[in-house]
Amino acid sequence: MFAMDMRQERISLLGLGSMGRALAGALIGAGHEVTVWNRTPGKAGELVARGAREVSSVEEAVQAGGLVVVCLLDDASVREALAPVVRGLTGRDLVNLTSGSVQQARELAGWLGGRGVRFLGGGIMAVPSTVGTEGAFILYSGARDLFDRVAPVLSPIGRPQWAGEDPGFAALYDMAALSGMYGMSAGADHAVTMLHAEGGDLETFKRAVLGPWMEQMLPIIVAGADPSATVPEEYNPGMQAVGLETILAASGEAGVPAELSGHLRASLWRMRRAVDAG
Repeated sequence: MFAMDMRQERISLLGLGSMGRALAGALIGAGHEVTVWNRTPGKAGELVARGAREVSSVEEAVQAGGLVVVCLLDDASVREALAPVVRGLTGRDLVNLTSGSVQQARELAGWLGGRGVRFLGGGIMAVPSTVGTEGAFILYSGARDLFDRVAPVLSPIGRPQWAGEDPGFAALYDMAALSGMYGMSAGADHAVTMLHAEGGDLETFKRAVLGPWMEQMLPIIVAGADPSATVPEEYNPGMQAVGLETILAASGEAGVPAELSGHLRASLWRMRRAVDAG
């Protein structure tokens, strides 16, 4: 974890979905004075029992003072929540941990910055059950001096990692990492669907073949990932193209829905492009 600053801080958290509740719980556990707000009441009972203060409006949450942390559904809900109270945020620090695009983060930073709000964009690299554990880390981007001040305060939710001065870079890294995760998930879904369709021993396959194989290959795949580079000769793109065509044919024979094979078709496109380029 980031070097801890043991001062207790006042933190106002907007949003009590599954992730928001996990964030609030970790911050309360670290001894911070936490005020929580949610559009729909009734989600703060456990947090209140642990010492949080629940308020009924965003205005009350902002008036509680201290650092404002936002974790809502999307960029539109962030704008909707903050628009009526933005004047009360002048001179304050705000961290947005709501998932969104690079451009949305940049525009939000500009909108708030133009009103005197110090802004950090964020990306939560954790699921609610892992918030506050050693494996969780949180991406932040924006002014480095603000990150240096805020990071120790928010370190209980996950290891802080600065992504750069561009306020959109935390969102960029977050979305790109999620893309990689969903690609892996799609591959795993496709693999186990093939096994199931043909009557294979699914549990043995997952434990003894798929898991070890993915663990072995992922570092190689990540190290070699570069869309601007040619496919390395040792990868033999012609042979891989044939292999991918064979996998797609076997998938079709097994009756696997074509929608699950998009990752294979993308890889086949890249290998064919490498072959055409000589």
